[in-house]
Amino acid sequence: MSRLASVLGAALLAGSVLSTTIAAAPAAAQAPTASDVVTIETLSNRADLVSGGDVLVEVRVSDGSDLSTLRVDVDGRDVTDAFAVRSDGRYLGVVDGLELGTNVLRAELPSGHGATLAVTNHPLAGPVFSGPHILPWACSGESLDEHCNREPTYTLLYKPRSGGGFQTYVPGETNPEFVATTTTDEGVEVPFIVREEKGVIARDEYRIAVLYQPDAEWTAVEPQQQWNGKVVITHGQSCDTSYGMGASPDVRLEQPLAAGFAIISHALDHAGHNCNIATQAESLVMTKEYLADHYGQHRYTIGTGCSGGALAQQQVANAYPGVYQGISPACSFADAWSTAMQYIDYYLMREYFEQPQKWGAPWTPAQISAAYGHPNYANPVTFTEVIPNSGEPTRSCPGVPSEDVYDEDTNPDGVRCTLQDYMVNIFGRREVDGFANRPWDNVGVQYGLKALLDGTLLPLQFVDLNTKLGGLDIDLDPQAERVEADLFGVEAIYRSGAVNMGNHLNQTAIIDLRGPDPGAFHDTYRTDVMRARLVEQHGNADNQLLWEGSVALLGDATYRDAAIFALDRWLANVEADTRDIPLSQKLIENKPEDLSHRCTNGSGQDVPQEYCDQVVEDYSSPRIEAGMPLSENIVKCQLVPIEDFDYGDVVFTDEQMAALKAAFPTGVCDYARPGVHQQDTVAWQTYATGPGGTPLGAAPVSVGYGPAVLGVVAAAEPLPATGGGMALAGLAAMGLSVATRIRRRG
Repeated sequence: MSRLASVLGAALLAGSVLSTTIAAAPAAAQAPTASDVVTIETLSNRADLVSGGDVLVEVRVSDGSDLSTLRVDVDGRDVTDAFAVRSDGRYLGVVDGLELGTNVLRAELPSGHGATLAVTNHPLAGPVFSGPHILPWACSGESLDEHCNREPTYTLLYKPRSGGGFQTYVPGETNPEFVATTTTDEGVEVPFIVREEKGVIARDEYRIAVLYQPDAEWTAVEPQQQWNGKVVITHGQSCDTSYGMGASPDVRLEQPLAAGFAIISHALDHAGHNCNIATQAESLVMTKEYLADHYGQHRYTIGTGCSGGALAQQQVANAYPGVYQGISPACSFADAWSTAMQYIDYYLMREYFEQPQKWGAPWTPAQISAAYGHPNYANPVTFTEVIPNSGEPTRSCPGVPSEDVYDEDTNPDGVRCTLQDYMVNIFGRREVDGFANRPWDNVGVQYGLKALLDGTLLPLQFVDLNTKLGGLDIDLDPQAERVEADLFGVEAIYRSGAVNMGNHLNQTAIIDLRGPDPGAFHDTYRTDVMRARLVEQHGNADNQLLWEGSVALLGDATYRDAAIFALDRWLANVEADTRDIPLSQKLIENKPEDLSHRCTNGSGQDVPQEYCDQVVEDYSSPRIEAGMPLSENIVKCQLVPIEDFDYGDVVFTDEQMAALKAAFPTGVCDYARPGVHQQDTVAWQTYATGPGGTPLGAAPVSVGYGPAVLGVVAAAEPLPATGGGMALAGLAAMGLSVATRIRRRG
């Protein structure tokens, strides 16, 4: 049996099989009534999540009226001049000058039929839905204000006809004969010139790169024809907290640019700079809105990135479905916070295993590996040395002067540089000390349990490890007792998607790119974890393909671009499917027939799956070795009294059992049951209302009014629509879902 089949079977046995659906498409069109002659839709974002003072808008009429006779205003200010019937027949305009807060957009025909839509505008610096700004925050470079705002800058680049990398293009100076040409995936041939825009949104840097013709105009309502309307987001690596500006990831992806894609990135979606799921999602929503308001409505979005770039894609795609339509996580992690279980377990276990003088019994290297779940001892060492310990509040804190960092003795009011304090908008604060609630827990975890049960560990070793391991207090100082999580934080970690339950991830096309792990903490089991969660939730993982190969971590040198283009074909099929069925079903049924799991030799040549089953070895983690299911999504386990736990044929002495009871006074983990407060991710939460978050709900829609139509009694003129929340059916209004109404190009 291949590893794919093994993983699928294990996941089905590990938990219940759930299914989800999305809201059905609107019913077939009927004769217009007084209230639906005119409709208004914001195309660049939901009407209640707009930022930066402008928004791309479409106005439609259903009674055949001349669109050019519409009058459009914002709170009485005439903005009709911003609108026109465009080359595709749509009545579009970019409304700017929006005030902070609620703006009432109105469109009306001479007949008196019209509609209003409440548009809520947020600052370009945010926040929109992530809650109060992270403070302190240090601007860099020449900022215009305390929010780091600055005017965008533009760089022109070209691909030389003679070959090589991008060069600086200077209009009027660069010889056109030196510039290569490219033909996009829609057959548009243009000089291979790229414009890279760099600016600030949400107090941090963004970048946008597109094929660009310097001698032609580009507007959001009439983009240059070489843009295919599709977007790729690039991501950074690692996982850390920063209290100031950083650099946005590279957007100079030659092959996707040559095909006509827009490539975008944002520093806050570089997990090594910002590992906060709420600000990651917010920065992408704001950047995609800016792209739509200045470049045009996009069709669909594909993510790419390794390690921390993979966890950002997967956790955001699940918690904020519609931000991406396709993702290609490489050397992937399912999310930041379930991964933190392995990190802290490694941290504690290293304290034990690297001090043999404390052992009550000798350990062999094979026994140590069995407890860790990994044969290479370099793995825990590398993981805990290369990745900053974001549980340590006193560590060197990016963006914070050392004198301002927390110290329990000398500076108790300083900045606590932990991930939970960085995400305090999600986790809330503890009453006892005002620090952020900590969702990490190891109460009842029996480290090395599987190795004990299969005879690899002796009872004496198992008891010694579990009685001496202990835990860490809120300041990461060692303590004899296990760590008891703050329950509000446990509930919030699930609701927020900081532990990615995968319940919304069936609405995204996924190609996971994976190579062997050389002891660099990017083991293949992480891909299996995400796959197991999909199976637990949906009964299958048919929207996820596994591409494996022999190149360490990445799988294959060609995979990044190949996955982008494969996802493009997949999503184009979904886009063309107008059936009234769930998106999850469309993703499965519209996967190209030639697109499947892959195994290559690392250089693009496909080889039998058996090769990758041998080369891309599969390991584990301390929690899985302690009995947790492969889905590894139980943050705090439910407990069973130790005397009721079944140890099979293992026999403990009375002294050993007494020691275990002292180490586990409240019991040991019962992984046959769901975890404490374990629940599905709640999609599209806002933290503007306070810690823990609340779902946005249904997106605002326009409200029509006017005289009777075809005998229908006219409704009284309504109050403006108010902000609601995010229903999946409202994703199209954000320009975030796979569009079924797009700008067609010849």
